[in-house]
Amino acid sequence: MAGRRPFTIEPVANEPLRGILLIVAAFCSFAVLDTTAKHLVQHYSVGQVVWARYVGHVVLAAAILLPIHGRGLLVSQRPGLQILRSLFLFGATCSNFAALQFLQLAQTSSIQFSTPLMVAALAVPLLGERVGPRRWAAIVVGFFGVLIVIRPGLGLVHWAAGLSLLCALFGALYQITTRKLAGLDRAVTTQFYSALIGAIVITPFIPYFWQTPDLTGALLMLCLGAIGGFGHWLLILAHRLAPAPILAPFLYIQLLPMILLGYMVFGDFPDSWTLVGAGVVLTSGLYLLYRERRMKATGAPSGLPRA
Repeated sequence: MAGRRPFTIEPVANEPLRGILLIVAAFCSFAVLDTTAKHLVQHYSVGQVVWARYVGHVVLAAAILLPIHGRGLLVSQRPGLQILRSLFLFGATCSNFAALQFLQLAQTSSIQFSTPLMVAALAVPLLGERVGPRRWAAIVVGFFGVLIVIRPGLGLVHWAAGLSLLCALFGALYQITTRKLAGLDRAVTTQFYSALIGAIVITPFIPYFWQTPDLTGALLMLCLGAIGGFGHWLLILAHRLAPAPILAPFLYIQLLPMILLGYMVFGDFPDSWTLVGAGVVLTSGLYLLYRERRMKATGAPSGLPRA
Protein backbone atom coordinates (compact mmCIF):
# COMPACT_ATOMS: atom_id res chain seq x y z
CA MET A 1 0.00 0.00 0.00
CA ALA A 2 2.95 2.29 0.50
CA GLY A 3 3.26 2.62 -3.24
CA ARG A 4 -0.12 4.15 -3.70
CA ARG A 5 -0.08 7.37 -5.63
CA PRO A 6 -0.22 10.58 -3.56
CA PHE A 7 -3.49 12.43 -3.54
CA THR A 8 -3.87 16.17 -3.54
CA ILE A 9 -6.87 18.33 -4.20
CA GLU A 10 -6.00 21.26 -6.40
CA PRO A 11 -8.32 23.57 -8.27
CA VAL A 12 -8.79 21.67 -11.52
CA ALA A 13 -10.81 24.36 -13.24
CA ASN A 14 -12.17 27.84 -12.87
CA GLU A 15 -15.83 27.01 -13.22
CA PRO A 16 -17.70 29.03 -10.60
CA LEU A 17 -21.16 28.19 -11.97
CA ARG A 18 -20.56 24.44 -11.63
CA GLY A 19 -19.06 25.02 -8.20
CA ILE A 20 -22.14 26.96 -7.11
CA LEU A 21 -24.45 24.21 -8.40
CA LEU A 22 -22.46 21.60 -6.48
CA ILE A 23 -22.46 23.62 -3.26
CA VAL A 24 -26.22 24.10 -3.53
CA ALA A 25 -26.60 20.34 -4.07
CA ALA A 26 -24.42 19.73 -1.00
CA PHE A 27 -26.56 21.92 1.24
CA CYS A 28 -29.71 20.32 -0.14
CA SER A 29 -28.19 16.97 0.82
CA PHE A 30 -27.61 18.24 4.34
CA ALA A 31 -31.25 19.38 4.48
CA VAL A 32 -32.31 15.84 3.54
CA LEU A 33 -29.90 14.51 6.19
CA ASP A 34 -31.52 16.66 8.90
CA THR A 35 -35.00 15.70 7.73
CA THR A 36 -34.14 12.00 7.92
CA ALA A 37 -32.53 12.45 11.33
CA LYS A 38 -35.55 14.39 12.64
CA HIS A 39 -37.84 11.53 11.60
CA LEU A 40 -35.60 8.92 13.20
CA VAL A 41 -35.12 10.68 16.55
CA GLN A 42 -38.90 10.60 17.01
CA HIS A 43 -38.66 6.80 17.21
CA TYR A 44 -35.08 5.96 18.25
CA SER A 45 -32.56 7.41 20.68
CA VAL A 46 -30.37 10.28 19.55
CA GLY A 47 -27.29 8.14 20.27
CA GLN A 48 -28.42 5.39 17.92
CA VAL A 49 -29.17 7.87 15.14
CA VAL A 50 -25.78 9.55 15.59
CA TRP A 51 -24.14 6.11 15.52
CA ALA A 52 -25.90 5.26 12.24
CA ARG A 53 -24.80 8.59 10.77
CA TYR A 54 -21.10 8.09 11.54
CA VAL A 55 -20.73 4.36 11.05
CA GLY A 56 -22.54 4.49 7.71
CA HIS A 57 -20.32 7.37 6.59
CA VAL A 58 -17.03 5.75 7.64
CA VAL A 59 -17.90 2.38 6.09
CA LEU A 60 -18.81 4.03 2.80
CA ALA A 61 -15.71 6.26 2.84
CA ALA A 62 -13.42 3.34 3.67
CA ALA A 63 -14.89 1.22 0.89
CA ILE A 64 -14.28 3.95 -1.67
CA LEU A 65 -11.08 5.61 -0.46
CA LEU A 66 -8.94 2.87 1.11
CA PRO A 67 -8.51 0.89 -2.15
CA ILE A 68 -7.26 4.11 -3.79
CA HIS A 69 -5.10 5.63 -1.06
CA GLY A 70 -4.32 2.77 1.30
CA ARG A 71 -3.06 3.48 4.80
CA GLY A 72 -1.72 6.81 3.57
CA LEU A 73 -5.29 8.03 3.93
CA LEU A 74 -4.65 8.35 7.68
CA VAL A 75 -1.32 10.15 7.39
CA SER A 76 -1.64 13.60 8.96
CA GLN A 77 0.81 16.35 9.81
CA ARG A 78 -1.34 17.29 12.81
CA PRO A 79 -3.21 14.16 13.98
CA GLY A 80 -4.11 15.75 17.31
CA LEU A 81 -5.71 18.70 15.58
CA GLN A 82 -7.51 16.34 13.20
CA ILE A 83 -8.99 14.49 16.17
CA LEU A 84 -9.99 17.72 17.90
CA ARG A 85 -11.64 19.00 14.72
CA SER A 86 -13.53 15.74 14.33
CA LEU A 87 -14.72 15.91 17.95
CA PHE A 88 -16.10 19.38 17.33
CA LEU A 89 -18.04 18.04 14.34
CA PHE A 90 -19.25 15.12 16.47
CA GLY A 91 -20.47 17.54 19.15
CA ALA A 92 -22.28 19.59 16.52
CA THR A 93 -23.98 16.47 15.14
CA CYS A 94 -25.10 15.26 18.59
CA SER A 95 -26.51 18.63 19.64
CA ASN A 96 -28.21 19.15 16.28
CA PHE A 97 -29.89 15.74 16.27
CA ALA A 98 -31.00 16.27 19.88
CA ALA A 99 -32.51 19.66 18.97
CA LEU A 100 -34.35 18.12 16.04
CA GLN A 101 -36.41 16.07 18.49
CA PHE A 102 -38.19 19.26 19.53
CA LEU A 103 -37.68 22.03 16.97
CA GLN A 104 -38.72 22.61 13.39
CA LEU A 105 -36.10 22.23 10.67
CA ALA A 106 -36.38 25.94 9.83
CA GLN A 107 -35.78 26.88 13.48
CA THR A 108 -32.63 24.79 13.87
CA SER A 109 -31.18 26.00 10.58
CA SER A 110 -32.00 29.65 11.35
CA ILE A 111 -30.23 29.45 14.72
CA GLN A 112 -27.28 27.62 13.21
CA PHE A 113 -26.82 30.37 10.64
CA SER A 114 -25.08 32.14 13.53
CA THR A 115 -22.06 29.87 12.96
CA PRO A 116 -20.25 32.36 10.65
CA LEU A 117 -20.87 35.08 13.24
CA MET A 118 -19.30 32.90 15.94
CA VAL A 119 -16.37 32.13 13.65
CA ALA A 120 -15.74 35.85 13.20
CA ALA A 121 -15.92 36.49 16.95
CA LEU A 122 -13.83 33.46 18.01
CA ALA A 123 -11.17 34.07 15.38
CA VAL A 124 -10.02 37.07 17.42
CA PRO A 125 -8.82 35.14 20.51
CA LEU A 126 -8.13 31.80 18.79
CA LEU A 127 -6.50 32.89 15.52
CA GLY A 128 -5.25 36.36 16.43
CA GLU A 129 -7.30 37.95 13.65
CA ARG A 130 -8.74 41.42 13.89
CA VAL A 131 -12.34 42.50 13.41
CA GLY A 132 -13.25 46.13 12.94
CA PRO A 133 -16.22 48.02 14.38
CA ARG A 134 -18.51 47.49 11.40
CA ARG A 135 -17.92 43.76 11.47
CA TRP A 136 -18.52 43.68 15.24
CA ALA A 137 -21.77 45.56 14.61
CA ALA A 138 -22.79 42.91 12.07
CA ILE A 139 -22.01 40.17 14.60
CA VAL A 140 -24.13 41.86 17.28
CA VAL A 141 -27.03 42.39 14.85
CA GLY A 142 -26.76 38.76 13.74
CA PHE A 143 -27.04 37.50 17.30
CA PHE A 144 -30.02 39.80 17.79
CA GLY A 145 -31.58 37.93 14.86
CA VAL A 146 -30.95 34.65 16.68
CA LEU A 147 -32.72 36.07 19.74
CA ILE A 148 -35.72 36.91 17.53
CA VAL A 149 -35.91 33.24 16.55
CA ILE A 150 -35.40 31.95 20.10
CA ARG A 151 -37.36 34.64 21.99
CA PRO A 152 -35.87 33.66 25.36
CA GLY A 153 -38.10 33.96 28.39
CA LEU A 154 -41.31 34.26 26.36
CA GLY A 155 -42.06 30.54 26.39
CA LEU A 156 -42.60 30.52 22.64
CA VAL A 157 -39.69 28.32 21.59
CA HIS A 158 -38.56 25.12 23.25
CA TRP A 159 -35.50 25.10 25.49
CA ALA A 160 -33.86 22.89 22.85
CA ALA A 161 -33.02 26.08 20.97
CA GLY A 162 -30.01 26.10 23.30
CA LEU A 163 -28.91 22.83 21.69
CA SER A 164 -28.98 24.50 18.28
CA LEU A 165 -26.83 27.33 19.66
CA LEU A 166 -24.44 24.72 21.03
CA CYS A 167 -24.38 23.12 17.58
CA ALA A 168 -23.49 26.50 16.07
CA LEU A 169 -20.68 26.94 18.61
CA PHE A 170 -19.26 23.49 17.85
CA GLY A 171 -19.61 24.27 14.16
CA ALA A 172 -17.63 27.49 14.58
CA LEU A 173 -14.83 25.68 16.43
CA TYR A 174 -14.91 23.02 13.71
CA GLN A 175 -14.42 25.68 11.04
CA ILE A 176 -11.61 27.38 12.95
CA THR A 177 -9.71 24.10 13.36
CA THR A 178 -10.32 23.43 9.67
CA ARG A 179 -8.59 26.75 8.93
CA LYS A 180 -5.62 25.66 11.00
CA LEU A 181 -5.40 22.43 9.00
CA ALA A 182 -5.61 24.18 5.64
CA GLY A 183 -2.52 23.42 3.57
CA LEU A 184 -1.26 20.79 6.03
CA ASP A 185 -3.34 17.70 5.22
CA ARG A 186 -5.15 16.48 2.15
CA ALA A 187 -8.85 17.21 2.06
CA VAL A 188 -9.63 13.52 1.66
CA THR A 189 -7.69 12.73 4.85
CA THR A 190 -9.50 15.45 6.76
CA GLN A 191 -12.88 14.21 5.59
CA PHE A 192 -12.07 10.61 6.51
CA TYR A 193 -11.00 11.60 10.01
CA SER A 194 -14.31 13.45 10.38
CA ALA A 195 -16.22 10.20 9.92
CA LEU A 196 -13.76 7.87 11.66
CA ILE A 197 -13.42 9.71 14.97
CA GLY A 198 -17.15 10.09 15.40
CA ALA A 199 -17.68 6.38 14.75
CA ILE A 200 -14.95 5.44 17.24
CA VAL A 201 -16.38 7.68 19.96
CA ILE A 202 -20.02 6.59 19.68
CA THR A 203 -19.68 2.85 18.98
CA PRO A 204 -18.74 1.69 22.54
CA PHE A 205 -21.98 3.22 23.84
CA ILE A 206 -24.34 1.63 21.29
CA PRO A 207 -25.33 -1.31 23.58
CA TYR A 208 -26.78 1.16 26.09
CA PHE A 209 -29.27 2.75 23.72
CA TRP A 210 -29.73 0.17 20.97
CA GLN A 211 -33.27 -0.50 19.79
CA THR A 212 -33.70 -2.95 16.94
CA PRO A 213 -35.19 -0.91 14.09
CA ASP A 214 -37.98 -1.99 11.80
CA LEU A 215 -37.33 -2.23 8.06
CA THR A 216 -38.09 1.44 7.40
CA GLY A 217 -35.94 2.58 10.29
CA ALA A 218 -33.05 0.36 9.21
CA LEU A 219 -33.18 1.67 5.65
CA LEU A 220 -33.28 5.29 6.83
CA MET A 221 -30.33 4.68 9.14
CA LEU A 222 -28.38 3.23 6.25
CA CYS A 223 -29.24 6.33 4.23
CA LEU A 224 -27.93 8.72 6.92
CA GLY A 225 -24.28 7.84 6.38
CA ALA A 226 -24.63 7.80 2.60
CA ILE A 227 -26.34 11.21 2.53
CA GLY A 228 -23.78 12.76 4.86
CA GLY A 229 -20.84 11.32 2.95
CA PHE A 230 -22.35 12.38 -0.37
CA GLY A 231 -22.86 15.93 0.87
CA HIS A 232 -19.24 16.23 2.03
CA TRP A 233 -18.04 14.80 -1.29
CA LEU A 234 -20.03 17.47 -3.15
CA LEU A 235 -18.41 20.12 -0.95
CA ILE A 236 -14.95 18.91 -1.96
CA LEU A 237 -15.87 18.92 -5.65
CA ALA A 238 -17.37 22.40 -5.37
CA HIS A 239 -14.20 23.82 -3.84
CA ARG A 240 -12.16 22.32 -6.67
CA LEU A 241 -14.15 24.40 -9.15
CA ALA A 242 -14.62 27.71 -7.36
CA PRO A 243 -12.92 29.64 -4.52
CA ALA A 244 -14.49 29.64 -1.06
CA PRO A 245 -15.51 33.36 -1.08
CA ILE A 246 -17.74 32.71 -4.08
CA LEU A 247 -19.30 29.61 -2.53
CA ALA A 248 -19.73 30.77 1.08
CA PRO A 249 -22.89 32.91 0.63
CA PHE A 250 -24.79 29.89 -0.68
CA LEU A 251 -24.76 28.39 2.83
CA TYR A 252 -27.95 30.33 3.46
CA ILE A 253 -29.86 28.73 0.62
CA GLN A 254 -30.20 25.70 2.90
CA LEU A 255 -33.10 27.44 4.65
CA LEU A 256 -35.31 26.99 1.57
CA PRO A 257 -35.18 23.17 1.39
CA MET A 258 -35.42 23.08 5.21
CA ILE A 259 -38.71 25.00 5.06
CA LEU A 260 -39.99 22.92 2.15
CA LEU A 261 -39.07 19.56 3.69
CA GLY A 262 -40.35 20.61 7.09
CA TYR A 263 -43.73 21.40 5.56
CA MET A 264 -43.90 18.35 3.28
CA VAL A 265 -42.72 15.75 5.80
CA PHE A 266 -43.80 17.12 9.19
CA GLY A 267 -46.47 19.69 8.33
CA ASP A 268 -44.37 22.44 9.94
CA PHE A 269 -44.14 25.97 8.63
CA PRO A 270 -42.05 28.61 10.40
CA ASP A 271 -43.88 31.49 12.00
CA SER A 272 -43.23 35.09 11.03
CA TRP A 273 -40.78 35.68 13.90
CA THR A 274 -38.62 32.76 12.80
CA LEU A 275 -38.55 34.10 9.25
CA VAL A 276 -37.74 37.62 10.42
CA GLY A 277 -34.96 36.38 12.69
CA ALA A 278 -33.56 34.19 9.94
CA GLY A 279 -33.54 37.19 7.61
CA VAL A 280 -31.60 39.29 10.14
CA VAL A 281 -29.02 36.54 10.69
CA LEU A 282 -28.73 35.92 6.95
CA THR A 283 -28.19 39.62 6.20
CA SER A 284 -25.53 39.92 8.90
CA GLY A 285 -23.71 36.85 7.64
CA LEU A 286 -23.73 38.08 4.08
CA TYR A 287 -22.36 41.45 5.22
CA LEU A 288 -19.50 39.70 7.02
CA LEU A 289 -18.70 37.78 3.84
CA TYR A 290 -18.89 40.99 1.81
CA ARG A 291 -16.43 42.78 4.15
CA GLU A 292 -14.02 39.85 4.08
CA ARG A 293 -14.02 39.69 0.27
CA ARG A 294 -13.63 43.46 -0.04
CA MET A 295 -10.70 43.65 2.38
CA LYS A 296 -8.98 40.68 0.77
CA ALA A 297 -9.30 42.42 -2.56
CA THR A 298 -7.53 45.47 -1.12
CA GLY A 299 -4.74 43.36 0.37
CA ALA A 300 -5.75 43.47 4.04
CA PRO A 301 -3.39 41.37 6.15
CA SER A 302 -6.04 39.42 8.01
CA GLY A 303 -8.58 36.84 6.92
CA LEU A 304 -11.02 38.69 9.16
CA PRO A 305 -9.88 42.23 8.40
CA ARG A 306 -10.53 45.50 10.10
CA ALA A 307 -13.67 47.22 8.92
